[in-house]
Amino acid sequence: MHDKLKHIRLLLLDVDGVMTDGGIIYDSSGLETKRFNVRDGHGIKMLQRHGIEVGIITGRTSIVVENRARELGITLVYQGSLRKLDSYEDILQKTGLADHQIAYMGDDVIDVPVLRRVGFSATPLDALPEVCAVVDYVAGCGGGHGAVREVCDHILKSCGAWPEIAARYQL
Repeated sequence: MHDKLKHIRLLLLDVDGVMTDGGIIYDSSGLETKRFNVRDGHGIKMLQRHGIEVGIITGRTSIVVENRARELGITLVYQGSLRKLDSYEDILQKTGLADHQIAYMGDDVIDVPVLRRVGFSATPLDALPEVCAVVDYVAGCGGGHGAVREVCDHILKSCGAWPEIAARYQL
């Protein structure tokens, strides 16, 4: 796992079931809300501080995702992507990165084509069994409950950033 992670320059994430627990709440006026994990967000910010870009590829379209991406400084955002491999190909062209430099975390069958293609693939613990069977890493927790942070920490440790982080936070 370490050998694959040390080359990562971009982490791509699905949203529902990865950045969130997959639940969607609608209020009486139809306003959608989602619950995001702040530790996942901090992991994303630490990656960005160490030169690793983060992007989103999600099948749904939501203003909530747009807001969360803006808050985290994520500019590679693909919503309404029902053919995620097409979005992935566009990202390759825009970034100039190669497959081995990209990690992806997804949890459902729609994610499998990208998971099979990237240099490092991961899924939350509560992903579909068919997804768990094809990834390099299954997180120890579920989507929206720290799975993204877990992958961020592994990337940071593999690329040599952890000593600086440990010193910064006096670990």
